[in-house]
Amino acid sequence: MKVKPAERTESVREYYFSQKLRQIDQMRKDGADIINLGIGSPDQPPSSQTIDKLASAAHKPDAHGYQSYAGIPALRRAFAGWYARYFKVNLDPEKEILPLMGSKEGIMHISMAFVNPGDEVLVPDPGYPTYSSVTRLTGGSIRYYELEEGKGWLPDIDKIKDSGVEKVKMMWINYPHMPTGARANRKIFDDLVRFANDNSILLCNDNPYSFILNNEYLSILSADGAMETAIELNSLSKSHNMAGWRIGMVAGHSEYITSILKVKSNMDSGMFRALQEAAVEALESPAGWYEQVNAIYSRRRRIVEEIMTLLDCSFDRSQTGLFVWGRIPAKKEDSEKFVDDILTGTHVFLTPGFIFGNRGNRYIRISLCADEPTLEKAKARIKEFLQQTK
Repeated sequence: MKVKPAERTESVREYYFSQKLRQIDQMRKDGADIINLGIGSPDQPPSSQTIDKLASAAHKPDAHGYQSYAGIPALRRAFAGWYARYFKVNLDPEKEILPLMGSKEGIMHISMAFVNPGDEVLVPDPGYPTYSSVTRLTGGSIRYYELEEGKGWLPDIDKIKDSGVEKVKMMWINYPHMPTGARANRKIFDDLVRFANDNSILLCNDNPYSFILNNEYLSILSADGAMETAIELNSLSKSHNMAGWRIGMVAGHSEYITSILKVKSNMDSGMFRALQEAAVEALESPAGWYEQVNAIYSRRRRIVEEIMTLLDCSFDRSQTGLFVWGRIPAKKEDSEKFVDDILTGTHVFLTPGFIFGNRGNRYIRISLCADEPTLEKAKARIKEFLQQTK
């Protein structure tokens, strides 16, 4: 190549799922019937009212121009109402909410807005890989903090403090937690906010899984003093089956929101207005709509737990979210080989826990984003494979 890529690209590698999906695509081209239980992409649709609103809004002649970088007022008000109803957090829709094209872009915007080269960023292990990759791309220095199953996958604040936090600028948390499905509680949120305030750390909670098999809606912004030191990301991707629509938000103190908007306004030209109007409709869905979605996930989860049991994996039945997270048998080498053997032998793809960090190496994750017949088919294949390999 005559032109070399920027050095920052050498700090990250292609996302695991991007690579694996190419392999799966090739296997399918070669004739294999692959069942993909690896990715949390909701397979159910949004509410019919949301889809109808998208269609009607898109027919408006004035719906197709550039939109505000801060989103339409109705969408900010809808997010504020949603937070007031479910999280018991009152937000100023004019100053304390910024709609995003999905919360994943928010991770980049937040990091660019606050992380200077050399600033340390606390990242959970196991945790969402994007926290690490974005920190590297922005020149930050990653400080992993370990989460342990025996401690409910919650941060050990004393251990973090003992390691020294003088250079720490930001801390990522993610509750309900992905990939483990662990819930937080008010005490740990209060403790984390106190820790962040005492050490001038921006505490970022990534909160897209609150509505999946969970009725304990909890926001970091509900903790005393949170608005001074914390921000929260949320998304319609999982809660409203709108992953491909790319609609999210960040909430927090107006000064934090202003800093993030400085970055965002230089990176996009606003969200399609019809999407925003449809998102308003989605956010006004009644509680019964979430219950119907979760009833389906609950039935699927029973089958996935049966698959985990077949694989001799231990798991916590109280975990929440779109996945089931399980520890592989001690006799197995590691999660990557464990999953690759299953893919080769059954044409069923599961997620190896190593992609979420060193603490995930003895675990696998199975998605609930497949219908019951498909999950039963996967279970039957795995059962037959295990019988043949005894």
